[in-house]
Amino acid sequence: MKAERCKGFSDLSPGEMRAFRLVEDVFRDCCQGWGYDEIRTPTLEYLYLFTSIGTLTPNMLGRVYSFLDWDGWSGERVVLKPDGTIPAARYYIDNKKKGLSRLFYVTNVFMFEETGKKSRERWQCGAELIGVNSAIADVELVSLSLDVLRQLGLSDIKIKISHAGLIKALLDSLELSPEEKTGIFLRILEGDIEALDKIKAEKPDTAEAITLLLRLKGKSSGFLKNIKALTSRNMEKLSVYLDNFISVLEKLEKLEVDYRIDLASGKGFEYYTGLIFHLSIGQTVIGGGGRYDALIPQMGGKAIPAAGFALYMDQLMKLIDSEAMAEFETNRITVKIQPDALNTGFSIAEILRDFGFAIELALDEEQVSEYGWLLEIQGCNPVFSLTDKSSGQKSVTDNAEDILRVLGCAEDVA
Repeated sequence: MKAERCKGFSDLSPGEMRAFRLVEDVFRDCCQGWGYDEIRTPTLEYLYLFTSIGTLTPNMLGRVYSFLDWDGWSGERVVLKPDGTIPAARYYIDNKKKGLSRLFYVTNVFMFEETGKKSRERWQCGAELIGVNSAIADVELVSLSLDVLRQLGLSDIKIKISHAGLIKALLDSLELSPEEKTGIFLRILEGDIEALDKIKAEKPDTAEAITLLLRLKGKSSGFLKNIKALTSRNMEKLSVYLDNFISVLEKLEKLEVDYRIDLASGKGFEYYTGLIFHLSIGQTVIGGGGRYDALIPQMGGKAIPAAGFALYMDQLMKLIDSEAMAEFETNRITVKIQPDALNTGFSIAEILRDFGFAIELALDEEQVSEYGWLLEIQGCNPVFSLTDKSSGQKSVTDNAEDILRVLGCAEDVA
């Protein structure tokens, strides 16, 4: 019998886990710094949470891991959660939360992939801002996501911005059936601008105008103001969504956030009702989010607005550079203890752990990591020899306090 991993699932090596924890810790620190509280939702959720409100497309529903849970009387069908936002919304309703809530989480989500060559389990960091519908709330989420990425040392971040409400208002002008409108809306989110081709024959002028709007791309709120001026006569329903979109973009511009408007770039955000944003570096999509004001009432909660975002940890881990990981390793100390210095060695190791260092006892003559420190301890003078592995600089002393000072603990020692 072979000991094999399930297809589409991955182990995380010690090096990958260090990158994972680095992303997680930076995300957690940033969220707490912005006033968000951490939650954790179960891996299993009831399937009806994802079907009764139409939050997942038929294509996505066909890829969830679903099975009957016979541990109880109901035999309800459950899923390995394919999404982080819906469980967070369920948490808000289930715990009878009221008013403003800022929540964040780190979780894994599951989606079946036929070949098994792509990942079926993905990790994400998510934040949800529930209870406020305003441009400044949307700007807060965009700013928080950028704060995390910058704290991770990432640059050249591209932001594509769309607006689900605006797209839906455009489609409303075509007087389509609910099924037709939903189908075209999802195709547009996938970037399929030709989704309107079939109805151009019936309403050529309106369909062509909408196609032109979806094809346009711009970099300023002034771009949208021009659209409003051109469309105000024929599409009055657009006004509310355009005003909201313009307000968000004006605030991002004041904060000097670089973005690009791309209305047909909402893939993966089927239940969103307002602003949608995607984050990428190069060709790699690393996160996204937006506003979903209809979700909580559709799930049985009170009518309350909400918005959120997720960062894709699997992608971010690959982008952490070696220098950042080297810094992550600088508090690691390998301690080599001679037999005649066992008590001294274990005592100093305990002290160093109390100061926050990771202490690794050298059990043989194994190669020491190129990062961190090497502390050698013997029973005769000089007792301590401390080497900085990155620079090769060595300090020799008989006094343990000298070692702590070299390691940057001077104030604590004093």
